[in-house]
Amino acid sequence: MVSYSVLEGVLPLLFGLFTLAMIIYSLRVFTSKSVSDMVLAVDALTIDLIIIFVLIGLYYKSPYLLIGVIPLAAWILILDIVVSRYLSKGDRK
Repeated sequence: MVSYSVLEGVLPLLFGLFTLAMIIYSLRVFTSKSVSDMVLAVDALTIDLIIIFVLIGLYYKSPYLLIGVIPLAAWILILDIVVSRYLSKGDRK
């Protein structure tokens, strides 16, 4: 198991990297021309948000902060189902 001091030193770096990735994904959502690209970027954005929630929960040593991860993961699944049904209904691009 990793000691908390090592974890405490790495967490801010990971938090910064995932925040930078979220900014890049947000730009992709706003500049994309197709629905499938937007959905993929929103999925990646939400997964990064889940990872940031987990990192914050690890940093503060609180499992109660991880409760918000479950609705976010369900939201990704529902979004993908709705968009796939929308795109499969016809010749929409």
